[in-house]
Amino acid sequence: MSPSRKDFLKISAGGALAANALGAERLSGAPAGPDPIRPADRWGARIIQEAPRRLNILILGGTGFIGPFQVRSALDRGHSVTLFNRGSGRAMFPYLETLRGDRNGDYESLRGRRWDVVIDNATNNRRWIELAAEALKDSVDQFMFVSSRSAYADVSRVPMTADAPTWTYEVAGVSPDQERLPYGLGKAVMERIAQRIMPGRTTILRPGLIIGPGDETDRFTYWPVRIDRGGEVLAPGDGTDPIQIIDVRDFTDFTVKLAEDATMGEFNCVGPRTPRPMAELLYGIRAVTTTETSFTWVPREFLAEHGVRPYQEMPVWRPPVEGSEGFARFDLTPEVEAGLTFRSLADTAAATLEYHYSRPVERRQNFRAGLSAEREREVLAAWHSSRG
Repeated sequence: MSPSRKDFLKISAGGALAANALGAERLSGAPAGPDPIRPADRWGARIIQEAPRRLNILILGGTGFIGPFQVRSALDRGHSVTLFNRGSGRAMFPYLETLRGDRNGDYESLRGRRWDVVIDNATNNRRWIELAAEALKDSVDQFMFVSSRSAYADVSRVPMTADAPTWTYEVAGVSPDQERLPYGLGKAVMERIAQRIMPGRTTILRPGLIIGPGDETDRFTYWPVRIDRGGEVLAPGDGTDPIQIIDVRDFTDFTVKLAEDATMGEFNCVGPRTPRPMAELLYGIRAVTTTETSFTWVPREFLAEHGVRPYQEMPVWRPPVEGSEGFARFDLTPEVEAGLTFRSLADTAAATLEYHYSRPVERRQNFRAGLSAEREREVLAAWHSSRG
């Protein structure tokens, strides 16, 4: 008897998905009972040797997309984790110490405490990181800030490296008095704030598009789901455009590794090490489905003429046009030497699909990225018509 769709997804991801049978409690030391993060354990739980030294880690937030995976990566390695947040949302880790406070200025609960490392996941609020760094500068040895690949002001160089220039107010043409900054500039400014307040003790992480189970933006999820639906799939470009993204589990594992080694500096967090062509990405995703699918590659010029936007309606894909030649051509030699690893595309695609099909029906039917089925048919019809 042929495997069911759910069984096939589990088989495709290999041992990483099957390892949940080992139990999250044994990996993390968490007590038995309901655990809201339990689904994430299915998507990558594995036997991991404990770190050579046990860290006390403070995570600011810990309730968004990457935060729970940071927690799980740290617990899997035997570290102690404390969370800091307002406590207004669902308690995802009721068995962990959670200190109450507010990023807008209430850090009283941190007073008198000490941690080896703090991980700051602040999005685009320079005041938040300034307040956090000031509050913690005498309480932590290492300040880790999750920045972004968008912090780079120039992605034209090939290959890209961590010493490429980042945005400044002058380059961006933005006044420092502007309340809310453009995303890339905001991240770059926040990096410099952390480095100023805690010189020599900062680790800056610049991830690209973070993908995998738990991602609610649908920017990568669009492709596994669209391919799993089958039929003729509109594929952008000619299949050769490079792609570098990162699985959330690879990103958070690398974060914890840098903390364990007390590694300071600036690191790009994308993958794989050798950029993956768009065709390899799509065919690799197709390999974990059982549906009949064909790809029709449509040139970027034609897509532009019909208003199809790269990176929004064709997620993940950003063609290396003039000015962005290095966007997905990062030299990751320093990062790999520091411990960055990459799981298989099959693992990521299968885990993403399993997560997607675990969501409520209404959410599954309302995608936040990619082309609608109707729009895709329209563009494909126009392309075929233009070809005679």
